[in-house]
Amino acid sequence: MSTLADFSATAIDGTERPLGEYLGKVVLVVNTASKCGFTPQYDGLQKLYAEHADAGLVVLGFPCDQFGHQEPGTEAEIDEFCRVNHGVTFPMFAKIDVNGADAHPLYTWLRSEKGGVLGDAIKWNFTKFLIGRDGEVIKRYAPQTTPEQLEGDVEKALAA
Repeated sequence: MSTLADFSATAIDGTERPLGEYLGKVVLVVNTASKCGFTPQYDGLQKLYAEHADAGLVVLGFPCDQFGHQEPGTEAEIDEFCRVNHGVTFPMFAKIDVNGADAHPLYTWLRSEKGGVLGDAIKWNFTKFLIGRDGEVIKRYAPQTTPEQLEGDVEKALAA
């Protein structure tokens, strides 16, 4: 059985990060895009992170260009966009695929752990996965589920 600790990912600055460094924290993994109707969720994700980071929450953003070419930029452009327009301070990672043959192993695992309504494929940007302190997936959320709607589940996971 896998947990978050079994994976690593390339940070937006190009460094390889073992995701095991987040064990003991509650983790919200989100596939993001800068030119999507859901892009304003960056503000809510940052607010959620800022309000709960001291209690052990971390948000991990994974830019993805698989849906409507809504993340066309380079890592540097994505990083600047997130910081300047949305004040993002949570960890962002290099652009990845979340579906298909080239899907990042993290997303292959996430999809297998918590399938969606129509199978396990990620349907759009801003699909979210809540992971407990033990590194196991608690719940999957649809893109239209706002960060504000996650507050109760995040608080419950932090208290566990």
